[in-house]
Amino acid sequence: MAVHPKGDGLICAMQNSCRFFEWDEIEESETRKLDVKVSDKTLDLLQDVGQQLALAYDTDSSTLAVGGEEGNLRIFKWPSMEVILNEDQAHSSVKDLCFSPDGKFLVSLGSRGPGRVWDVPSAKVVASLPNGSDEVFFSCRFAQSRDNSLILYIAAITGKGGSIVTWNTSSWKRLRSKHVVRDSISSFNVSPDGRLLAIGTTQGDVVVVDSSKLGVQMVVRKAHLGFVTALAFSHDSRALVSASMDSSARVTLIKEKKNGGLSWWIIILIILLAILAYFLKEEGLLPDFD
Repeated sequence: MAVHPKGDGLICAMQNSCRFFEWDEIEESETRKLDVKVSDKTLDLLQDVGQQLALAYDTDSSTLAVGGEEGNLRIFKWPSMEVILNEDQAHSSVKDLCFSPDGKFLVSLGSRGPGRVWDVPSAKVVASLPNGSDEVFFSCRFAQSRDNSLILYIAAITGKGGSIVTWNTSSWKRLRSKHVVRDSISSFNVSPDGRLLAIGTTQGDVVVVDSSKLGVQMVVRKAHLGFVTALAFSHDSRALVSASMDSSARVTLIKEKKNGGLSWWIIILIILLAILAYFLKEEGLLPDFD
């Protein structure tokens, strides 16, 4: 499913078609509920099209991309459903889709082989993102780095577990990759401020990674009993919602990265040296200084 960026509803992929759902917000005392109902909006071009595995809106909700199990990639103007692209064999099977923040590019990942970068206005492929020999690309997201450059992050499954691969979005060259988890990745997302990456694993763990150094910042072991199927950050990037195939959902507060850890080690080392010097002097192993 994909939520409309302006909150108008969400589109869901069923077994053989897609449906759009609308909702009304209902306030009851201190709680808020959503009354979800099937929209009158018909998606005729997404009826009898087989199982769709990836759905994505661009940031301003003017474009919808849909990728199918059979490898077909479709891009529509929203809400008119005017066809921009209808590619029969974009991949053997489309697994994930992600628009760049300006909506100009769409990245598509398949069940195997390289990823592809599409120029949306021209509806043409402009770059191929080759995978390593032991890499299967799983999910992709764009984010601003701390120097304000736009980076593409791809979560990949390898023989050793899960890795993060980064790409330059001007040259579409691979920047770096780093192994971050020992289990297979089952969900992936990037925080709104671009500073954090969230990974869910097949063992139910939730892992938060610093996006600049690709170092693990926080791990919640067995956050769920089954595969972590979805992850979403709060707008301020201080909380993370995770959902699982075990029908559970939880909110994890992001711990601030602690600085000054090295200085504490220095203080402890000085204390230990002072204690050692005291005992050496008591045993007469150190000379007295006048």
